[in-house]
Amino acid sequence: MSMTDHAIWWHVYPLGACGAPRRAADDTAAEHQRHRLRRMDAWLDYVIELGCSGLLLGPVFAATSHGYDTVDYFRLDPRLGDDSDWDHFVTEAHRRGLLLMLDGVFNHVGVDHELVPAAITEGAGMVRTVDGRHQGWEGHDDLAELDHQDPRVADLVVEVMTYWLAQGADGWRLDVAYAVPSAFWSQVLGRVREQYPQAFFLGEVIHGDYSAVAQAGGLDAVTQYELWKAIWSSLSDRNLWELAWALQRHQDFCDVTTMQTFVGNHDVTRIASRVGDGGAAIAAVILLTLPGMPSIYYGDEQAFRGEKGNGWEADEALRPALPEDPSGLDPAGWWLYRLHQELIALRRRHSWIATGRVAVQDRNNTSLRYAVTAPGHHLVVDIDITDRPQATLTVDGHREVTWPR
Repeated sequence: MSMTDHAIWWHVYPLGACGAPRRAADDTAAEHQRHRLRRMDAWLDYVIELGCSGLLLGPVFAATSHGYDTVDYFRLDPRLGDDSDWDHFVTEAHRRGLLLMLDGVFNHVGVDHELVPAAITEGAGMVRTVDGRHQGWEGHDDLAELDHQDPRVADLVVEVMTYWLAQGADGWRLDVAYAVPSAFWSQVLGRVREQYPQAFFLGEVIHGDYSAVAQAGGLDAVTQYELWKAIWSSLSDRNLWELAWALQRHQDFCDVTTMQTFVGNHDVTRIASRVGDGGAAIAAVILLTLPGMPSIYYGDEQAFRGEKGNGWEADEALRPALPEDPSGLDPAGWWLYRLHQELIALRRRHSWIATGRVAVQDRNNTSLRYAVTAPGHHLVVDIDITDRPQATLTVDGHREVTWPR
């Protein structure tokens, strides 16, 4: 069984979860107080008890602000700590059997990275330049695009990936993989797999032909944004026809590659903010009963709220600090945690769900029935949002989960 057949990720944004300041320059804490990554120790058993098998980490490398503006790929962000803190984190996670996936931002670097002035002053380099200045990514002047036609960029990415795999990482999420030429990924990942054949690579792909992107780039999985949108939109608009259509598309994609499924991440409004508590419960049912590789964004299992805003602080509400330990969580959220536990336990008992085939059996505006099948097995999911949201899960003729209980 491969990682894609069993992994369920707890997706966490470390800079936010550990209470780091937004900008590195604003970190006024004394050096001995900056070992914030150690705050994750208190959450590792929480992740295990939830039922997850790994941590999908947001950026952890030295950066200017949000982490997607890297200034040093080979250094843990000082706001999180130092090498000893990383080693400790890896030891504690792996001791519990948790996998670790790093967020690799290889489409661009922060403008404070040493590659940027070198490219501008020398007129050529690993950073793309236009009219004597760096090429900003999608209008963000604080980010400088890398030149993926320059073989030195491929060498750098291979070096970074293998360095952190040697330091205990198990795989990589490739940020904005859709903006990087597939030929680049194919070459780089092939070289990395020569040294680390078990390494896993998830590509962030927002739209387009997911299957084609995965195949061309040699990716193990891609993000299922199409399904994410259909889940919250269908629940919000009480139009389950949209979800039914997306489930058919989802199976088409799953026939070719593994899809990373989710209902929340570091870039989007929290699911409970969009559809309320009842909708968040139904979204969890859908997420954890479909083929693919699911991830749960930290706090979604507790009905955290947070809406994506605008401007510099657009993502602040999506990336909150966690309490010192789980005992500090609002008691009102534990019901949803327990539902996630129940759904994950079902998925563990019936591991064939991850690679089964989904098909819609019945649908209308406010009710939907779909089945996930594998040789000799049959899961039927009935969802109804006509009045109070409810769901029933039946496996091989036996009702196993009913919500509300």
